[in-house]
Amino acid sequence: MYPKSLDKLIEDFQKLPGIGEKTAERLALHLITTQSKEDILVFSKNLEAVTTSIHECPTCHMITDQPLCDICSDSDRENIVMVVAEAKDVISLEKMQTYKGYYHVLGNLIDFSRGISNEDLNIDTLQIRLSHFNEMIIATNSTVEGELTARYLHSLFKDSITVTRLAYGLPMGTDFKYADSQTLAKAVENRKGF
Repeated sequence: MYPKSLDKLIEDFQKLPGIGEKTAERLALHLITTQSKEDILVFSKNLEAVTTSIHECPTCHMITDQPLCDICSDSDRENIVMVVAEAKDVISLEKMQTYKGYYHVLGNLIDFSRGISNEDLNIDTLQIRLSHFNEMIIATNSTVEGELTARYLHSLFKDSITVTRLAYGLPMGTDFKYADSQTLAKAVENRKGF
């Protein structure tokens, strides 16, 4: 029904997370019917630029367009490393503006059902970096894969560095009656002094 090039654009939009067929179609049509040719060309150049300029930081595996990412280049940070699964986790944590240490991106979580083992993670480079830090904070999700990865990292490094884990529990403003039993259990388990 659509010209071939538009069909291909719709297919490309569908490859993005959370974009189904209808949304992809709406985005493609919006792009070609409401945007100027100049805007579309700029959009195209921006897509090309990110494919050629963005790479992993060789130290922490965060995405960057510099030889080292801004965080690894900042010598004023604390001697703590927070281990996360993906680069987007670093971005979320940096938005808090309270953590002032370094990061290490694993690149994934151990997930045997998808064929991802500890050998597929950026653990070798983490091990090399650990001598520079006083503490390693494991900041993986509280999913089965996140817990499995956290336990593996803890068993691997517990004798060489202080290993901590992000606390889990009740979010601010939560009413007990709406919390599930696992969340309440974690809140009790991770309680701290008042």
